[in-house]
Amino acid sequence: MRILVSNDDGYNAPGLEALVQALKGLGELTVVAPETNCSGASNSLTLNRPLSVRQAANGFYYVNGTPSDCVHIALTGLLDFRPDLVVSGINNGANMGDDTLYSGTVAAATEGYLFGIPAIAFSLVQKGWEHLDSAARIARKLVEQQTVSPLAGNILLNVNIPAVPYEAIQGIRVTRLGKRHPSEPVVKSSTPYGDPVYWIGPVGRVSDSADDTDFGAIEQLAVSVTPLRLDLTHYEQLSLVRNWAGPLCVNQ
Repeated sequence: MRILVSNDDGYNAPGLEALVQALKGLGELTVVAPETNCSGASNSLTLNRPLSVRQAANGFYYVNGTPSDCVHIALTGLLDFRPDLVVSGINNGANMGDDTLYSGTVAAATEGYLFGIPAIAFSLVQKGWEHLDSAARIARKLVEQQTVSPLAGNILLNVNIPAVPYEAIQGIRVTRLGKRHPSEPVVKSSTPYGDPVYWIGPVGRVSDSADDTDFGAIEQLAVSVTPLRLDLTHYEQLSLVRNWAGPLCVNQ
């Protein structure tokens, strides 16, 4: 088993080190992670400048780019083998509901998934790394399960782990993504020269935390495992839009 490990908090992040330590013995581990924190980078690739890859003293490779850059470079030239699994994390904070779209942690796993490689993203839902050891133990359990009994077909799993002692975790649940209200307003400020600047506001309140959602599982101190897919087509609207656009599509 060859496992490619990445994250979005940077190659020095405690969550990355904890994940690597937890997975030792499960296969051959290769780490390719961002040089700096890239939280919120989503699936962006760096196309306006060249990227450099360096290797730290601990053997981790780091890239001056995004999480997607890291996995993309690893799979298209840096590595001379194809990994059997891509894992990302452990993130410093939750990646649930609508926030999943912005997540660099999920994006790193998604890049592997786009290349047809099973991928899992791990996040510790409370910032600050408290009970990181619990999250690492959960990560190992799930990766072990994938190695012993791999899911059929290509899979992308988004895993969120409550920041509590391992003994307090109330099992593992398979969930759907919940929902938030829109984000809070931007925070306005100014530079020392009086120019206006804006900080992105806090996330919105949770609007859907039913028991079968990731928010619901975490509220009840359970690990949330959500299978994701990337087909953005709104199939229910195909006929509606086809009828609406029909006159424009004739005799062009």
